[in-house]
Amino acid sequence: MDNSAWVRLADSALKEKRRNEIADQLEAGEVATCLPFLLEAGYSARNAREYDDLLSELRALPHLAIDDDIEALALEAHRQLARVGHPRLPPVDILVAAIAHRHEVGVLHYDRDYDLILSKTSLDFASVWLARRGTLS
Repeated sequence: MDNSAWVRLADSALKEKRRNEIADQLEAGEVATCLPFLLEAGYSARNAREYDDLLSELRALPHLAIDDDIEALALEAHRQLARVGHPRLPPVDILVAAIAHRHEVGVLHYDRDYDLILSKTSLDFASVWLARRGTLS
């Protein structure tokens, strides 16, 4: 999961059916975290208690670790993006995409960068939009 989806789960414009689908997937352990996501999610905490509560909740989900192969995949994808004129995509998005590729999973997001990474690099993962692009704030 990418932070762009996580922060929009409570968006009033997100259809209740979709919110319930994601809640069910979270409860079933079908949504995983990774270090870049945890760092971004933790960044939003306003104090130490909120941080601890949030990370405790998120650490209960399955976790996909970063290894040397993922680092190499992310660097190669960044090189490929630079060669086609997109060197300034967020490094976190490139790393999350590399993690998804390596672990053969999709990325739940609300961020067009993932479609760009998918179309302009050799990374292969399912780009799963939380909601149709442009429908959430």
